[in-house]
Amino acid sequence: MIMSTKKFLLEEKDIPTAWYNIAADMKNKPRPILNPATKQPISEEDLYPLFAKSLAHQELNQSDPWIEIPEEVRDLYKIWRPTPLVRAYGLEKALDTPAHIYFKNESVSPVGSHKLNSAIAQAYFCKKEGVTNITTETGAGQWGAALSYAAKAFGLELAVYMVKISYHQKPYRRSIMQTFGAQVIASPSMSTKAGRKILTDNPNYQGSLGTAISEAVELALQTPNCKYTLGSVLSHVMLHQTVIGLEAEKQMEMAGEYPDVVIGCFGGGSNFSGISFPFLRHKILEGKEIRVVAAEPSSCPKLTRGHFQYDFGDEAGYTPLIPMYTLGHSFSPAHIHAGGLRYHGAGSIVSQLRTDGYVEAVDIKQLDTFEAAILFSQTEGIIPAPESSHAIAAAIQEAKMAKLEGKQRTILFNLSGHGLIDMTAYDQYLEGDLTNYDLTDQELSKSLDELEQIIK
Repeated sequence: MIMSTKKFLLEEKDIPTAWYNIAADMKNKPRPILNPATKQPISEEDLYPLFAKSLAHQELNQSDPWIEIPEEVRDLYKIWRPTPLVRAYGLEKALDTPAHIYFKNESVSPVGSHKLNSAIAQAYFCKKEGVTNITTETGAGQWGAALSYAAKAFGLELAVYMVKISYHQKPYRRSIMQTFGAQVIASPSMSTKAGRKILTDNPNYQGSLGTAISEAVELALQTPNCKYTLGSVLSHVMLHQTVIGLEAEKQMEMAGEYPDVVIGCFGGGSNFSGISFPFLRHKILEGKEIRVVAAEPSSCPKLTRGHFQYDFGDEAGYTPLIPMYTLGHSFSPAHIHAGGLRYHGAGSIVSQLRTDGYVEAVDIKQLDTFEAAILFSQTEGIIPAPESSHAIAAAIQEAKMAKLEGKQRTILFNLSGHGLIDMTAYDQYLEGDLTNYDLTDQELSKSLDELEQIIK
């Protein structure tokens, strides 16, 4: 039974005027990104061929805790921001838990996910620099949909390399991108050198985010007046997403509570960082007691089972070397429906915070995420994206633990997107056709051993 919920709503004036740059406050700064040829730290100028100059500056900025949000970006944010914070009374009752469960509802954006927070910003900075074309990759299609909308808003031409398994699993996300005017290519493709090599080596390969990144980067570097944009992993993307947590801070204050634990699903780190970094700053600077939990797929467990070392952000090795928890850039994730989480590595900031003990991680099996999603749908009336369902499953685990311990616990998670375009996955789950994918130690060792041979 769906219970009445309580929403905590901000006004337009409460949209943040600056993004929060957690790197400036970290006691141990993230390790530098390296040039793969020289193994030396890259400079802003090294990133100019790939990114807009303002984004390159944001990427390497570890000194300014607050970065002003341009007025043009805030004006577009006003279309859907501030987003609601909701007390999940129905879910609490179903679990019979003493815990108080809140979720930040990012699914209300025009494209149905949090991804638009960074897409608007990246498109703006590219347009400001005079760029005419941009490229990107997308897993489940949430980022591709968001950037397609943002590109059209600023008059940019966009090419999206969509992971092939998702291209076929999620045809309506592809349609959304095309409706907004983007060109969508199933990756790996024959349109790039990287794609052709991958298909030559493995003709039936269904792709990964690492593959799609390789193709998008190659096209950007070979196309005049073109830049590459991405939806997760790098620091400037995490920066833009902090509007989520900054709003949530004010809303939790309206609710008269402060979270004991903050949870986000985890692929490369964008929505997780967005909800958690503003809260983490109080732990870093003031010693505030709070736990931050990243919920990742058990079939792609970079934070729980990966190694922290330098690795490429893509499969072909086009990107700089990033210090990350990684499964190896050649790792081929299972074909789970949470396509946005099928990435081999974690961003450098989250990886450093994980090493320093500020971030926890849990891995969730696919069937457990859908079980949690069904319960959430039936009690809160929102069908969540498969990615977001990992955060819901982790929140349910926390709520059950609170009941077992007989302690009140305030839980905040990020509902990063709705699942209304993922109903094929729900059909398969309800028909009993989905399975769990257990990553064996042997499979993991293979990709990590290959990495050790490449990254000296």
